Amino acid sequence: MLDAHDPVALTQALIRCPSVTPHEAGALQLLADVLAKAGFETHLLTFSEPGTPDVQNLYARIGREAPCLLFAGHTDVVPPGDESRWTHAPFGGDIVDGVLYGRGATDMKSGVAASVSATLRWLASHGGRPPRGSIAFLLTGDEEGPAVNGTVKLLEWAHARGERFNFCVLGEPTNPNALGDMIKIGRRGSLTGEITVEGTQGHVAYPDLAENPIRGLVRLLDALMAKPLDAGTAQFGPSNLEFTTVDVGNPSTNVIPASARAVFNVRFNDLWTHETLADEIRRRLAEAAGNAVRYDVAFRPSNAPAFLTPPGAFVSLAADAVEAVTGRRPALSTTGGTSDARFIKDYCPVIEFGLVGKTMHKVDENADVADIEALTGIYEEMIRRAFA
Repeated sequence: MLDAHDPVALTQALIRCPSVTPHEAGALQLLADVLAKAGFETHLLTFSEPGTPDVQNLYARIGREAPCLLFAGHTDVVPPGDESRWTHAPFGGDIVDGVLYGRGATDMKSGVAASVSATLRWLASHGGRPPRGSIAFLLTGDEEGPAVNGTVKLLEWAHARGERFNFCVLGEPTNPNALGDMIKIGRRGSLTGEITVEGTQGHVAYPDLAENPIRGLVRLLDALMAKPLDAGTAQFGPSNLEFTTVDVGNPSTNVIPASARAVFNVRFNDLWTHETLADEIRRRLAEAAGNAVRYDVAFRPSNAPAFLTPPGAFVSLAADAVEAVTGRRPALSTTGGTSDARFIKDYCPVIEFGLVGKTMHKVDENADVADIEALTGIYEEMIRRAFA
């Protein structure tokens, strides 16, 4: 019988649910049962959107008073890939020499399990109910996928029914080398664009009868890369623009192509919004193109703005809890890719703290058993300090 107070056993049970996005595979139902047994009001909710898969989500809460501490996370995982390359079955949850193997061991079934076990332990030490305030869980099966039918809609649903949160801990893996290294207090924004340059197709031996779009594209690429977008801010490094593909689609070596395209992505800091950044890119392109290059630039929709949870009481509480358990004072960082924190920040302050992320999404993804237990202790300390 599963002891949900044991975060390692709970992580194993979750790993054994092959919940590759968008399939729930029993992971959220398992957590709903555990939390309901502990006295939580639980809601399993499926959200839909045309053109995207249906996704199941879980919301649970115990207590109705403020302050409310929210734990957030996801139980969906990326595919394991070629399973024959795994030393241990990706959905086996094997423990060997103090290391737990399986897809989601790091990202982030361990974080979910640790937050649930920490909460159950803390409740058990207080007669099964919060002495003040309340604790909630917001868990999705859509973080690794389109992120359309998950956290966004679950937050909207919760807010519409009057749920309010004072602070949130998201259990994504945040530590680069050792538990206690880093808390994420924000994330950079993301903007993707595509440049298409039009030319005139022709024979390479008669360039005067053609217009090579590659020349114009190179000119525009240089205009976007030559000068930095900014020098960074107090909490963020400089924004970076990277070209991810340059395509002509020309199989012939003696034909000047009719068009050329390039795709870029910008990870930007809090000096920019999607709109101001797009305007700056348009300005640079127009200046470089002049009347010599015929081009178009289009930006893809993005739900990833730059955001920051400013250092203050909540951030200090979290850092103090990490230091109390690990002996390390965590760095406050805004590095890395996007996460569901970008949605949560519209409802309450949010920080991210989880395991070491070195093996996430890799073959033989794994986590130290000792780290899972220590993470549970950190979350329990965060709870204690939040309600002190």
